[in-house]
Amino acid sequence: MNIRIASLQRYPVKGLSPEPLDSASLTKGGYFPGDRLFAVENGPAGFDPQNPEHQPKIKFLMLMKNESLARLRTRYLDESSTLVIEEGGREVARGDLSTREGRLSIEAFFRRFMPGELRGPPKVLAAPDGFRFTDSRKGFVSLINLASARALEDVVGASVDPLRFRGNVHVEGLGPWEEFDLVGKVLSTPSGVRLKVTKRIERCAATNVDPATGIRDLQIPRSLMQAYGHFDCGIYAEVLDGGTIATGDTLALEQPALALE
Repeated sequence: MNIRIASLQRYPVKGLSPEPLDSASLTKGGYFPGDRLFAVENGPAGFDPQNPEHQPKIKFLMLMKNESLARLRTRYLDESSTLVIEEGGREVARGDLSTREGRLSIEAFFRRFMPGELRGPPKVLAAPDGFRFTDSRKGFVSLINLASARALEDVVGASVDPLRFRGNVHVEGLGPWEEFDLVGKVLSTPSGVRLKVTKRIERCAATNVDPATGIRDLQIPRSLMQAYGHFDCGIYAEVLDGGTIATGDTLALEQPALALE
């Protein structure tokens, strides 16, 4: 089994566009760096940053219900905490998310952009230390097997962009759906990064949306169930030992005697 990292992506704001990375520094027990740091509340969600608890994604702007978000291209500038939003190749909003004024600027954009989809005032939320706005409570790092995405193309009869699955790590070298056999096992890189695969990822209607056009053009969960008897594509992993991973790195399956319980 020769697994290779084909690409890396982070999603700084839940529901908004991915940012490709050449490398990422993982920390033991931590989330994928720079991922799901922010979410945009769609009306009051009851989120308390002083006592953060996992909230259902329906409480935020997200592709499952708000496919128009896919028409936006966003960049998060770490050095200035600034979110830049573009539509149709033109910058339409910019705001420093560490300041009240910057958050208000981004919130004002969403009020203009999608008034009919808002249940209340949109509000930019920042994840406190040790918390992320992931769909799963333990969704630390997500991996997508590109062979599975390609196999799904034969089922739906159309091209399937793996970015539909909004994963952090795209991998090659596995057969279709072989990633599910990795649950409970440990993968390691030559540099010493170790990832324990914890669970399969169940898919929702967000995957029906073309990430390039914002058109809801496929029925991914229904197709998965009809063809394979499940809604799953991709796996979550926990970081056992940190370090830097990069595009082109290999992931080896540890022998059972070396894997942590």
